[in-house]
Amino acid sequence: MLNVLKGMYAAEASYLAAGGPGRADFAELAPFFAEDVVLHQADALPYGGVWRGHDGMERFFVAMSAAWESFEMVRQRMISTTEPIVVLTDVRARARATGRELEFPILQTIAFHGGRISEVRPFYWDTAAIAEATR
Repeated sequence: MLNVLKGMYAAEASYLAAGGPGRADFAELAPFFAEDVVLHQADALPYGGVWRGHDGMERFFVAMSAAWESFEMVRQRMISTTEPIVVLTDVRARARATGRELEFPILQTIAFHGGRISEVRPFYWDTAAIAEATR
């Protein structure tokens, strides 16, 4: 599970660094996610909602790339390495619409099925600050 998670984070960083959709291919990320993966994002975020399956994940990454010009995972700590895995990530990001830079933590619980990520539940401490920065 940890190797899958580390591979996904590396592919995600590569995807975002390349500039997201049109410049990077979701195919790099797809192998890490189960076909029926579910991602639960806080509704207050510009990419909020429930994203299902590979199609939903691809649309999520399009929405996330539209919100953030850069999204750097500065530090990651595995809080729990048994399922669900819990990861605390310190993020430094620059909003595409405003150019504002933010630093914030994200806590994620991540479940697996068949050796792939099947469910992700991120928690953001201040969704209002993120929503304001990305408008």
